[in-house]
Amino acid sequence: MSIAAYIKVIGRGKDGARPLDTDQARDLLDQVLDGKVTDLEVGAFALAMRIKGETVEELDGFVQSAHAHCLPLPAPPAGGVVVLPSYNGARKLPNLTALLACHLARAGIAVLVHGPLKDPARVTTAEVFQALRLPLATSADEVAQAWQSQRPAFIDIATLSPSLARLLDVRWTIGLRNPGHTVAKLLAPWPAEVPSVRVVNHTHPEYAHSLTGYLSHTQATALLMRGTEGEPVADARRQPKFEVFVRGERDDVLSRAPVEGVLTELPALPESREAVATAAYIQAVLRGDSPLPTSIATQAECLTQVLRQSTAQS
Repeated sequence: MSIAAYIKVIGRGKDGARPLDTDQARDLLDQVLDGKVTDLEVGAFALAMRIKGETVEELDGFVQSAHAHCLPLPAPPAGGVVVLPSYNGARKLPNLTALLACHLARAGIAVLVHGPLKDPARVTTAEVFQALRLPLATSADEVAQAWQSQRPAFIDIATLSPSLARLLDVRWTIGLRNPGHTVAKLLAPWPAEVPSVRVVNHTHPEYAHSLTGYLSHTQATALLMRGTEGEPVADARRQPKFEVFVRGERDDVLSRAPVEGVLTELPALPESREAVATAAYIQAVLRGDSPLPTSIATQAECLTQVLRQSTAQS
């Protein structure tokens, strides 16, 4: 098979390219993830979409395809699950996604974190989990065991979806991200009736618009925010805006306005972004020796309220 016909549509530059509908986008990514196309076609697809950008319908089709290529996961407990897609890691600031995950899990909430094990230039959440001596799940059974032990479950994207992981790795060949990176941050691989809330984060304002359209179009329940260096955790120094969507509708009551104004005090954070230093800081917070940053506490409270509402509606 070939995706040449699709590349001809999407590959005519920013002004000449035309969008695919949802079914076409799903078929295109199915062929890519099934390994039915050549490396040259994959590269052409990645570059064409990078230039054109994804429409809401294309994102919908791509995510449907990616979900179909995920490892079947166990149903979460009756209270539902919070999903934290973690794909950027720490570049300058400490990566505190594991702190949010652990804080939620201690409150009895099932948490799934997924992302890569390594990044050559950044500190990944997986590395922080390992420094905390939290086991990484290598199967659906181990995800369930983590929840039963009130631990957050981390699963490597190469385990959750080997074919999507291969598409993400194309970045290291061509030097650019591709639609797989946006799709990975939208993964919540359960049927719609399973109570869940995912944190959907972005780094650039234009993505906020497309992701808002996607969440509304797919009737998703999610917390949309500007990530901390692309991670799904609030900046420990200043709370960003939290936009909550419940079944595709923005909820003004559950959403939170950003903290504005001049910072008068900064939280005590680890001096190094390295995994060991970050883990030591997280352990100090969990022991109560250091305070939980207010922004992360607010994010956890917001997610808890959204999940409760989602569970009640289910």
